[in-house]
Amino acid sequence: MKRRLLLFSVLSAFLLLAACGQERSASLSSPKQSASTDSWPKELHVGFQKSSFSLFLKEKGYLEKQLQKHGVQVKWFEFQSGPPLLEALNAGQIDIGYVGGAPAVLAQANPGSKLVYIAYEPEVARAIIVPKTSPIRTVADLKGKRVAFGKGSSAHYTLLTALETAGLTLDDISQVYLQPAEARTAFERGDVDAWAIWDPFLADAEVNGGARVLIDANGLPKQYGLIVGRKEYVKQYRKVADVVIKELGKVHQEIQSSPDEAARLLAKETKIGEDIWKKTLSRRGYGVFPLTKEVIDAQQRIADRFYELGLIPKTIKVRDAVIAEQ
Repeated sequence: MKRRLLLFSVLSAFLLLAACGQERSASLSSPKQSASTDSWPKELHVGFQKSSFSLFLKEKGYLEKQLQKHGVQVKWFEFQSGPPLLEALNAGQIDIGYVGGAPAVLAQANPGSKLVYIAYEPEVARAIIVPKTSPIRTVADLKGKRVAFGKGSSAHYTLLTALETAGLTLDDISQVYLQPAEARTAFERGDVDAWAIWDPFLADAEVNGGARVLIDANGLPKQYGLIVGRKEYVKQYRKVADVVIKELGKVHQEIQSSPDEAARLLAKETKIGEDIWKKTLSRRGYGVFPLTKEVIDAQQRIADRFYELGLIPKTIKVRDAVIAEQ
């Protein structure tokens, strides 16, 4: 009887261990299965500005078409300019977006920055404008005047470098921080004397807002358009970033080859006239390219100048945030 009880106990223990072993094997294999299925994420959050070609990409649905094959849902989030877009990126609310050079520097300099540089686009037109009837004729005449611009935007750097051509600094003017829509209203009301802005808002102000270009960005230090991403997301889901770059590149080709059709679509979505978009499209470069030494150096010059002026809290190396090519 004792031997039977002992045999039963041993057999029970063996079965219990076997069951535990099977359970452990299943739990250990789960991460492998999930890692394989997680090579594509469930969602992609894209930050866009209506002044960028990301809007065209959104309206055409090209990303959705490519990513739905892999079960990825695309969600779009609109921003008026680069700084708020990058705040959302650093907060983990968006994964990829398009901004100008200056906003990216400010975001990279933030403690715990999550920004990585992925690719670049050619510059867009930027300028400082004044009312056509304004007595302001030179950059030097801006001394003591009220100038509107988006704090930390690409126009911020345009204004800074333009002032330096006349031996002035930002401290020599009255700085009025406004987003494009508010700045346009203030400009037309006469609440500000000048406005630093980019296309298509620049072109619209020239044609419909009674504006005259005081100085444009030609001849000023270069500032490229940048496709940026959230570091953790891009590293884990590089395939998604590659799809975004590829489809955005196709958009550039499509717009360049059919500008009138593109102008109609963009006008419909932005409430900015077709003629304005045609003007905008005629004076910008096209293409989405891997980051080059020239682009990284241009970005580094912005960072160094911003640090010298106390606009960022620490020195940064732009190259440290460049995502490695695969």
